[in-house]
Amino acid sequence: MDNPIKIQLSKPAVDEADIQAVTATLRSGVLVQGPKAKEFEKAIAASTGVSHAVAVSSGTAALHCAVHALGIGQDDEVITTPFTFIATATAAMYEKANVVFADINADDFLINPDEIAKHVTKKTKAVIAVDLFGKLCDYDAIRLVIPENVAIIEDACQAVGAERNGKKSGAWGEAGTFSLYATKNIMVGEGGILTTDSKAIDASARLFRNVGQSDRYVYESLGYHYRIPEMSAALGLSQLTKLEEFTEKRRKNAQKLLQGLSGIQGIILPKDTGTDHVYHQFTIRVTDACKHTRDEIHAYMFSQGIQVGIYYPKPLHLYPMFMDMGYKKGDFPVAELASKEVLALPVHPLLTDDDLNTIIDTLKSFLK
Repeated sequence: MDNPIKIQLSKPAVDEADIQAVTATLRSGVLVQGPKAKEFEKAIAASTGVSHAVAVSSGTAALHCAVHALGIGQDDEVITTPFTFIATATAAMYEKANVVFADINADDFLINPDEIAKHVTKKTKAVIAVDLFGKLCDYDAIRLVIPENVAIIEDACQAVGAERNGKKSGAWGEAGTFSLYATKNIMVGEGGILTTDSKAIDASARLFRNVGQSDRYVYESLGYHYRIPEMSAALGLSQLTKLEEFTEKRRKNAQKLLQGLSGIQGIILPKDTGTDHVYHQFTIRVTDACKHTRDEIHAYMFSQGIQVGIYYPKPLHLYPMFMDMGYKKGDFPVAELASKEVLALPVHPLLTDDDLNTIIDTLKSFLK
């Protein structure tokens, strides 16, 4: 019989204030596109440092809205990373644009600006850069390798609250996107946010999320049903008040893991880079120099009741829909190697010191 999970990889942090916020909204009788959604958008915009925020039904919807609002379409090219969740790439495909992958950095899993530069053509309309596992990309370096007319879409779905040089995630591109999925640093179950300083992008995204309606039964264009429910917005507002607390706890937990796991042969730990990392995941690399393989460690930790994760077991270009475009094994060697080595350890804010000690001791004892 399998050992029950004692320490979860992720766990939504929900308290009585969250429950009361949702309950009060249910009792109000206003459940769709009401005052809570507007209040949540204003709060997100203020916390991110942008002019506009558009609340939608998921991070995927936010990415789709961003691609559409930037006018990206048939035969345009969008450069992105193959080492990410599939929505990063399919958001461009929804608008019939071509996905062009660029390899990642070996040390932080983020898209490599030098690799982006190799793939820029006259058809390039945007770069979707992913703030993977909670760490911000080097957007200054990305700007230097792309023409002025190429937009940046910041996929910050895993990085709410991160900042670099005093500038928050979601504020680095023409459009930013957040996910509020149940496992994210703040969550509403299912939800997302688009952020921007552009009035035009804001207006386009609002139309697009409302099935193309500018008013009831006034259809201006093709759109989708990407609205966020009032209950989700109310929960988001409550969660947002605790973002700093959650972030600080994740960073504290990461520090304990960094200290406790340092010096293990063959294990590469994430770099401690300060405020540009909010540790959505604490991802280590298990290299060939390690006594055990990544998959052996994965199985052992589960056998001890500790849930760990593999993000991502295969880069996107090796899935059939992308191989049909001509991509093949060997195209992006850094991403391919990372997919064989990465292992995420629990780092969420509900972990206790005992939990963290158990994670550290269990892993170290197995690798002795």
